[in-house]
Amino acid sequence: MSSTATGFVMNPPDGASYLFDPGSLCFELLTTGGPGEFARWESLHEPGDLAAWLAKSRLRLDPDQVRVSSEELTAARRVRDAIMRMAQAVLRGDPLGAEDVAEVNRAAAAPPLAPSITPGGARAWALPADASQALSTVARDAVELFTGRFADRIRECAGQRCRLVFVDTSRPGRRRWCAMERCGNRSKVRALRTRRASEEPGGPGERGGER
Repeated sequence: MSSTATGFVMNPPDGASYLFDPGSLCFELLTTGGPGEFARWESLHEPGDLAAWLAKSRLRLDPDQVRVSSEELTAARRVRDAIMRMAQAVLRGDPLGAEDVAEVNRAAAAPPLAPSITPGGARAWALPADASQALSTVARDAVELFTGRFADRIRECAGQRCRLVFVDTSRPGRRRWCAMERCGNRSKVRALRTRRASEEPGGPGERGGER
């Protein structure tokens, strides 16, 4: 599983931009939408959208160096939806769906991106490449996640109405929020307001003490 620390800039319509680290490459793909109720966040509408996501993801692929066909775009949405359903199954304590597992395995079976070394000695990817190679790399990351040591660290943000899914790779394993600067801070503000309200004269705390 690709667990290199990184950040994914989120631009929600109800607040300021913030940095979200899903903890794995395959979960970064889940920020583009998903099946069922997650379809309202769909952002992969055309091949260029997938190329843009590949550039934004931790793969950091040059969008001008990645060939994306309409068929590969459709395949990417299928794999993404399968990974989302698998994550939701883990969160519920249910077994993984056979069709979803087969979808991920099919993508993972294709040739992945090839690693390379730049003249400066840095690690990179051999380009140009096809989107199917990138999708295989994402699917292989999902295989490693769901079968590896972090399989029981799949979490959903504890924030109200936040459905972002992440892998808790922290050492103590107590991560609760998609990002402390967003849902974590919002939770703190709500808790503070509730505490202050209970301390006010005639507030819930005082009324609860009446006999």
